[in-house]
Amino acid sequence: MTHINYKHLFYFWNVAKTGSISRTSELLHITPQTISGQLSLLEQTIGELLFNRVGKVFELTDTGQIVFSYAEEIFSLGNELQEVLQHHPVGRPAHLKIGLTDSIPKSMAYRLIEPALLNEDSPRVICREGKLASLLADLAIHRLDLVLADSPMPSSLNVMGYSHLLGESGLSFLATRSLAAQYPGPFPQCLNGAPLLLPGQDMAIRPRLMRWLSEHKLTPRISGEFDDSALMKAFGRAGAGFFCTPSAIDELVMRQYDVIKVGSVSEIRDHYYAISIERKITHPSVVAISQAARQALFVDPH
Repeated sequence: MTHINYKHLFYFWNVAKTGSISRTSELLHITPQTISGQLSLLEQTIGELLFNRVGKVFELTDTGQIVFSYAEEIFSLGNELQEVLQHHPVGRPAHLKIGLTDSIPKSMAYRLIEPALLNEDSPRVICREGKLASLLADLAIHRLDLVLADSPMPSSLNVMGYSHLLGESGLSFLATRSLAAQYPGPFPQCLNGAPLLLPGQDMAIRPRLMRWLSEHKLTPRISGEFDDSALMKAFGRAGAGFFCTPSAIDELVMRQYDVIKVGSVSEIRDHYYAISIERKITHPSVVAISQAARQALFVDPH
């Protein structure tokens, strides 16, 4: 395949967005015949059809979808460059694109990212939440600068990246005052028979928590399971059950959700990682996140 002509790609990108050559012609002030010819040349260069033509409507083929996703990145970056040259001639705009696994508590996510926001020249933070595998795929093609996760990068994934341990935390059990009063006694025995809200099956902390309950012969009544930690806390605030949160942020969670701490467990460890494509972190904002996590947020990182 010969080199792609970016003018052809630009016409393709606009037709893909509008779904019509005539609308693209009006938008770009170029004749429909010119656009149609440029599309044909691009398809010849790639060697595959990019559109299925349904009447006057252009629908992307599977190859077209792939080309369009890259064109989106290319021309989005071009628009960003234009903005820089117009308003910030000394450099490109400071964006920090962070992926967050949906298993990280929102309060923890904020505490981790906060150091990147403290200065006047701090970057604009763009957060994307999702599953680890999907976020790592975006990291590999530079759609993300960093992924924050509660587990290291799986060795089974064929993605280049490095896991940097930010720290680890024990686990605190919280409940409303009225619920805690219904199950008096020393911790953790007070959990026997008590309603307990659990993190979902895919959460890294789940098997460690279940093993701890079994080792201490504790049989709480499981009243809910949640993939979203914020939703679990909302149920906890309503008195639906005891729930867990990392000890590193338990005071923040207690204030935010009006609950009290019933007890803490140091042997259940929740780990937090920054995953990057760099073996050594160099991005100033990511360095700030890493240093603040190790020096302030987590008491005993290893």
